Amino acid sequence: MENAVHNPTPLSPHLGLQEQDLPGSPAVHDPTLTPGLSVVIPVYNSEIILPELVSRLLAVLADVGRRFEVVLVNDGSRDQSWSVIAELVLKHGVVRGINLMRNYGQQSALLRGIRAARYDVIVTMDDDLQHPPEAIPQLLTKLAEGYDVVYGTPVQEQHGIWRNVASRATKLALQSAMGVATGRQASAFRAFRTEVRRAFANYNSSYVAIDVLLTWGTTLFAAVPVRYASRRTGVSGYGFKKLVANAINLLTGFSVLPLRFASLMGCFFACFGGLLLCYVVGRFLLQGSVPGFPFLASAIALFSGAQLLTLGIIGEYLARLHFRSMGRPYSVVRTTAGFYADAPEEQQ
Repeated sequence: MENAVHNPTPLSPHLGLQEQDLPGSPAVHDPTLTPGLSVVIPVYNSEIILPELVSRLLAVLADVGRRFEVVLVNDGSRDQSWSVIAELVLKHGVVRGINLMRNYGQQSALLRGIRAARYDVIVTMDDDLQHPPEAIPQLLTKLAEGYDVVYGTPVQEQHGIWRNVASRATKLALQSAMGVATGRQASAFRAFRTEVRRAFANYNSSYVAIDVLLTWGTTLFAAVPVRYASRRTGVSGYGFKKLVANAINLLTGFSVLPLRFASLMGCFFACFGGLLLCYVVGRFLLQGSVPGFPFLASAIALFSGAQLLTLGIIGEYLARLHFRSMGRPYSVVRTTAGFYADAPEEQQ
């Protein structure tokens, strides 16, 4: 028997996915999507904290007043996270698990879980309890005001100076790729209407940015401040180097801003070259000579550097086209737990 249903803000039926098709196959739409809440969590090396995370989640979701499920996506963990997930599936009928073949990255794991969600509202969060489950009602309340996506933005970043600099650079890149002001407030703690996923139902590239994909389906974004907790175990996988690489991927994978920058730089140096030519001709007419090798070498170095930079930007875009043409999947499922009739529903 499923948990009691009470939906204070009814949502219209949306296109969704058939449960039996979700874990390992492309999106297949169903004419109905059950009102309720799906919490999607990518899991990586979190065997210690998973039981507490699920326990706190179930306590919060039981008071939300909607049907719910918790979808745990094991992203190639090196510890016993999948064994813990399998135990949680047996213990709680509303917990479902997806085990990926290897580590594909947080965004790819999220996309797999989002496509597996059964209910008409999805909440995504990290597995380290920095995103407090108790803040989920805040996101849902804001979502009920008519927005399609609501972010739980941290009140204060809890990282070192270089990590904060890289994080801000990533959010600026994300804002550019998303094309909405809320991009700077984006976070992995978010709630959105499941119908938005129809906009990227056919997206299968290995370069995944969930926040950008959400903008393909809506412009109704909002954010609420949430006080994040300190990390309980382990260290973040998003260091300075990875955040910078992520910012580059966002710009070159989902934005034409670098190409526009290259075009503007080309115009600038074309104008600069014209002025330089005027200077050389003028000096030759007035003085009969121009500076020798140092002047010529500096000009060549300047223009060569601009050309190499532009070629590098174009090369990034070509590389992405190459990898997409190879058909590399964003993730592959090894096995699932709790998606079929063998996992009984529990009453909350």
